[in-house]
Amino acid sequence: MGEIWIKEAERLGDGSIGGAMDSPSAPGRVVWHTTESGHGNASFTNVGKYLISIGAEPHILYDPTTDRLGQYGPLNQSARALKNDGLTRTNRTGKVCIQIEVLARAATPFTGYWKPGPNFKALMRAIRSWGVADSFAMGTPAAMASACKRNRTTWATTGGHYGHCNVPGNDHWDPGAISTAELFKAAPKESAPAPSKPSTPSKPTVSLAHILTARKADVPAPTGHTTYPAEVKVVEAALRAEGFLSSTYASDGSWGTSTNAAYDEFRRKVMKLSGADATGAPGLESLRKLASRHSFTATA
Repeated sequence: MGEIWIKEAERLGDGSIGGAMDSPSAPGRVVWHTTESGHGNASFTNVGKYLISIGAEPHILYDPTTDRLGQYGPLNQSARALKNDGLTRTNRTGKVCIQIEVLARAATPFTGYWKPGPNFKALMRAIRSWGVADSFAMGTPAAMASACKRNRTTWATTGGHYGHCNVPGNDHWDPGAISTAELFKAAPKESAPAPSKPSTPSKPTVSLAHILTARKADVPAPTGHTTYPAEVKVVEAALRAEGFLSSTYASDGSWGTSTNAAYDEFRRKVMKLSGADATGAPGLESLRKLASRHSFTATA
C-alpha cells in the first residue's frame, strides 16, 4: 500500500472528505486542477476554506510559488473535486484517484513560473508510492477547452496523470497547457541503490623464495620453529586437503619434516614425478600446481 497521509503536508479540514473507492482493482491515477485564483499564503488560506465550505475538497492543495502543501483527506479514499459521469462516480475510479488543486489559473500554466521545492517532491513521492506512472494517459492537457480529450475507456482502464480537462462528465479545461516534462523533472525519481556485490576474498600469496627459506631454517631447527608461518600454513592447508599431511601438522606454520615429506608425496602422487624430481627443494612449477588446486597465488 502507498502513502495515505503525506507527513510534510499541513492538515486541512477535519480529515474526512469521501469514502471507499468503487473500482479498487483499477490502476491508480492523479487529477490536476487549478483553483482559478491567485497564489500566496492569503490565497492558500482563503481558497482552502472555500473548498471546504462548498463541499468540493480535493485531496491536496498546492501553492506553486511558495511550495506550500496541504492535505484534506486520506489518499486511499475518494475526494470531492470531480463531477460524476452519469452513474460513474469519477471521484471513486481506481485504487486511488488523487485530486490536486493548484493555486493557479489555467490560462497561465503554472509550470512556466512556479518554484517547486521539497514539498512538491514529497507530493510526487506519495503519488508514485501508489504505482502511478510518470505519464499523462490522454496526453498533455490542452491549451483550450475545445481541444480537451475525454475518453471514457481510457479513464476507466488506464492509470497515470490526467488534467481535470480529461475526466469524462466534467466540462472544465484546467489545468491548462502545463509542461508535463517540467512537472516530472521537478521531482526526479530516486534511483534504487545498486545491489551490493558479495566481496570476493582475495587469494593469499605464497612466495617460493619464502618457502625455500622456511624449509632451510625450519627442518633443522627444534620442532615448532617458524620462519614464514602465514605462507607455510597456506601450503600446509593445501597438503592437508590433498590427504598428504596429518591435521597435527597442518596449521603450525613450520616447514618441518612432516610438511617436507607431504610436499614430496604431492609431487609423486599428483604430478607423477619420480626420483630426484619428486624430492628436495620445492620448485615454482609444483608450487603453482598446488596453488591452482587450492586457490592461492604462487610467486617466485
